[in-house]
Amino acid sequence: MNLHEYQGKALLSSYGVTIQRGILASTVEEAVEAFDKLKQDTNTEFAVVKAQIHAGGRGKGGGVKLAKNREEVKLHAGNILGMMLKTPQTPGGMTGSGKLVRKILIAEDSYAPDFSANKEYYVSILMDREKKRNVIVYSTEGGMNIEEVAENTPHLVHKEWIDPHIGLQDFQKRNIAFNLGLEGNAYKEFLKFITNLYNAFIGLDASLFEINPCLRTGDGRIVAVDSKVTIDDNSLFRHPDIEAMRDTDEEDAAEVEAKSYGLSYVKLDGNVGCMVNGAGLAMATMDLIKLSGGAPANFLDVGGTADAARVEQAFRIILRDTNVKAILINIFGGIVRCDRVAQGVVDAYSNIGNIKVPIIVRLQGTNAEIAKELIDNSGLQVLSAIEFQEAADLVKKVLN
Repeated sequence: MNLHEYQGKALLSSYGVTIQRGILASTVEEAVEAFDKLKQDTNTEFAVVKAQIHAGGRGKGGGVKLAKNREEVKLHAGNILGMMLKTPQTPGGMTGSGKLVRKILIAEDSYAPDFSANKEYYVSILMDREKKRNVIVYSTEGGMNIEEVAENTPHLVHKEWIDPHIGLQDFQKRNIAFNLGLEGNAYKEFLKFITNLYNAFIGLDASLFEINPCLRTGDGRIVAVDSKVTIDDNSLFRHPDIEAMRDTDEEDAAEVEAKSYGLSYVKLDGNVGCMVNGAGLAMATMDLIKLSGGAPANFLDVGGTADAARVEQAFRIILRDTNVKAILINIFGGIVRCDRVAQGVVDAYSNIGNIKVPIIVRLQGTNAEIAKELIDNSGLQVLSAIEFQEAADLVKKVLN
């Protein structure tokens, strides 16, 4: 689950991480009021108007602007609110459709007037699945072009792996601060900063923290100027307060709908719709589609308790994707009953009507024979397969 910058910063602040303070606004009037309050509370002279969308690189698309007075706040807020912001990370990149900006953050200017007195770093925390450890990735070259730094000068990107059973050790904190070239008050502040940041990562069950830029101010403070926070969906039952922060406007509409039906759905860019039970079987099915010359249009796991109604809803979601040229249903009836899935296929045909894309069905396991009878007696134009490879061959046939 992705969070907006203002949400992520609020969570980080609750763990003692020093953040760039700001106030959320949804209208130009609220933006001006936020600026006035920010000046009163923080004594900041300038403000930064920041678009709130689930994508990085907002500055490159014109979604982050410095305002030196109330009039500039009003101007930038009016330009950013309602714009379709295009960044390297929005759908289609800088040439795509972009994302609608519904909210902005009016943030304090954390930089010293003498810009040379400031220094931007990059700090992130994530899980290294290969090493089965958390890893802090950091660099002295923070800012908008960190991807170019990683590609062109990888020696400037450092990593510190943390054993999750032991936690972040003092020598590791000192090693990070040393590699960043910190000294004096900034060195001491960073040790507290990275401690609190890692505690937040663990405490929030996060899968990703990205602080870019992480700022060393002129007086040696360490500040999270920006934050990208992603929470592990599987942990949300422990964090109802965080789950309440979900912004469905920022998510794919089909994925939101699928979640409401208890379906695990992720839209992809291919041409073969998949309906499978079990994540492992789904991944294997997607691989097989790829090897057969097609490309999966989605990941869709109907789960172990799928019934006819859920299967029908899954059908409807898949068919909304105009790129889908065929649908492969691959069900292994262990917990789920094959006849329930077959009934869902029949009901979908009957209720949706005029399904023009070919459908390949492979049902194995519990009540598979009954399921086959249901489909065979339905009169539907469905291609049946028994073996995995046979299903793949049928996919290849209908695409060619």
